[in-house]
Amino acid sequence: MDQSRYDYDIVKSFVHWSILWGVVAVLVGVLISFQLVLPELNITQYFTYGRLRPLHTNAGIFGWGIGSFFALFFYMVQRLCRRPLWSPGLAKFQLWFFNATIIAAAVTLLLGFSQSKEYHELEWPVDIMVVILWVIFSINIIMTVIKREEEHMYISLWFMMASLIGVAVLYLVNSAVIPVSLFKSYSAFAGTNDAHVQWWYGHNAVAMVLTAPPLAVFYYFLPKATNVPIYSHRLSIIAFWSLIFMYLWTGAHHLLWTPVPDWVQTLAMAFSIMLIAPSWGSVFNGYLSMNGQWHQMRDNYLVKFLILGITFYGLQTLQGPSQAVRTFSAFVHYTEWVPGHVHMGTMGWVSMVLFAAIYYVVPKMYGRELYSIPLANMHFWLVLIGQLIFSVSLWIAGLQQASMWHSIGADGSLTYTFMEVLVEMYPYYWARAVAGLIYLSGVGLFVYNLYKTANNKQALTSTAAQAA
Repeated sequence: MDQSRYDYDIVKSFVHWSILWGVVAVLVGVLISFQLVLPELNITQYFTYGRLRPLHTNAGIFGWGIGSFFALFFYMVQRLCRRPLWSPGLAKFQLWFFNATIIAAAVTLLLGFSQSKEYHELEWPVDIMVVILWVIFSINIIMTVIKREEEHMYISLWFMMASLIGVAVLYLVNSAVIPVSLFKSYSAFAGTNDAHVQWWYGHNAVAMVLTAPPLAVFYYFLPKATNVPIYSHRLSIIAFWSLIFMYLWTGAHHLLWTPVPDWVQTLAMAFSIMLIAPSWGSVFNGYLSMNGQWHQMRDNYLVKFLILGITFYGLQTLQGPSQAVRTFSAFVHYTEWVPGHVHMGTMGWVSMVLFAAIYYVVPKMYGRELYSIPLANMHFWLVLIGQLIFSVSLWIAGLQQASMWHSIGADGSLTYTFMEVLVEMYPYYWARAVAGLIYLSGVGLFVYNLYKTANNKQALTSTAAQAA
């Protein structure tokens, strides 16, 4: 196949910008973690915890996560379809519009304009920008698939297409608002319906942004990194359809013990538990693909990231359904356990897979050897240690917090006041802040390694370049 047919310039550009927004997300995350223990760091109304926190989540999920998926989808779709992008011009416009959207989101959030919905804080003018961005991206990918020269559709394409359609449906429904001014609107849904629609969107945004796309990436880059095929394409297809069917019913598990009808809560709880099976279908597929190849966990830095990433995905899909059980939810909901769970997914599962994929594509696109494999290995250990300290400390904090909140005295009154519980959280908050610094140092090595790779004069061999 003539490599010159593929458009790698747009992939490079999206990689550069997604990394920039990823660094911003981690920097802001570290800052707000220190704001919890050092309130004097809330220096102005524009940089208080309440405004920086949504900036952190939006920069992480949409800037780093979706920005990287834009890059990797453009890379994978060309190779899996054996044809160039349907419209390079549209992709270039998307790059410009992507950055304009991220900047608009950051500015409006810092100014305090927010719908106050988790993962959907952006007000209606920025919502429109997001919709335009997603539509032009989807058209380019779908048309490339339709015009493909490879008849077989590999599993990564299935996950990519599901993400494109799923995000479109979810975002459009939850964006239904009544504008009352340029940066103020009210939801078209009322009361319980509004909450139900929000968490139907919120949890399935996790499905269609933080599950389907990284699975597409994992299924493509694990065989590339190991030079062995995926264990079972049939298993991957079964896991795909089961996952897509079951996920859409689980959103109400965020609304247990609320006015949402009990049958809706029970349905969400049941489907959440069933979701373990298709999720672990992909985990087992990854593990079984390593039969006879486990030595690569020692020798291949890409495999370290990918296998630990899918492992954290597996742990997420055990922990998440357990939280969807009414009794356990009543205990840990609203505690520090929840951010510990979320960050194992974002810092462990999603980011580790993205680190591996970007480490793979950058040397290939630049025709260079990776500048330093030891630095990549050090990056791996720093982000692994940082993520584990972050998540485990918050799980312990959440269990202690829940126990203190639920402690009842002999007279029926609460044993501990809110402030007494908060004081006990400070050591865990410090651990979280330090863990963030460790993770940030790993990201710094990642950026430095890629920068040096792009400027490294040691070219790849022709065989390695063709294997890209």
